[in-house]
Amino acid sequence: MTTWMKMNFMNSASPIMEQLIMFHDYTMIIIISILSMVMMMMIMLKFNKFKTRNILENQNLETLWTIIPTIMLVFIAMPSLKILYIMEEMINPSITIKVLGHQWYWTYEYSDKKKMEIESYMINKTKKNEFRLLEVSNRMIIPFMTQTRMIISSSDVIHSWTIQPLGIKMDAIPGRLNQTSIMMKKPGIFFGQCSEICGMNHSFMPISLESINMKFFIKWMKNN
Repeated sequence: MTTWMKMNFMNSASPIMEQLIMFHDYTMIIIISILSMVMMMMIMLKFNKFKTRNILENQNLETLWTIIPTIMLVFIAMPSLKILYIMEEMINPSITIKVLGHQWYWTYEYSDKKKMEIESYMINKTKKNEFRLLEVSNRMIIPFMTQTRMIISSSDVIHSWTIQPLGIKMDAIPGRLNQTSIMMKKPGIFFGQCSEICGMNHSFMPISLESINMKFFIKWMKNN
């Protein structure tokens, strides 16, 4: 794996993450352009030989360098507001899952057809092909290409349910229900971790999500 690959984002697994990566690249182009222009002006001022003791006001120039940053901020704000709207939008979710944070594990409650609750603890001893400190006793199972609503809360202290490939980071706050949605594009296993310092075992409550076909999801629901 190259250094560039290590510094880049994880491969996206949801439309939201795709939008976030595109917005990041778009914003970086604007920032690098501004930085290059400012550096060029500083170099020109450093080496030019124009000198004067009488510095006069230039209203047109001051107006110009006030308007240009405003226009740039508008170009950054518009796609940002669009992504925020998309992240908050909930379009006819087919499945609702309640996520509850504990010290120091997660519980997932499926309550659409029948109430089913599973507890997800970190596995201390991993096998050869498993990921250390990321494998759990029970994964959260969802079908891909299906709109899923997540209701996130906590039973004790503030946690944060985060999975980077999905572009999701939602705080789990005691006494409050936060809502977000997931639309998986492909099957697979995706890992995340609690992103809010919640105690001495904060680093040992990983998140493991498995995306499967709807047919296998229905079969899994019936068997549990």
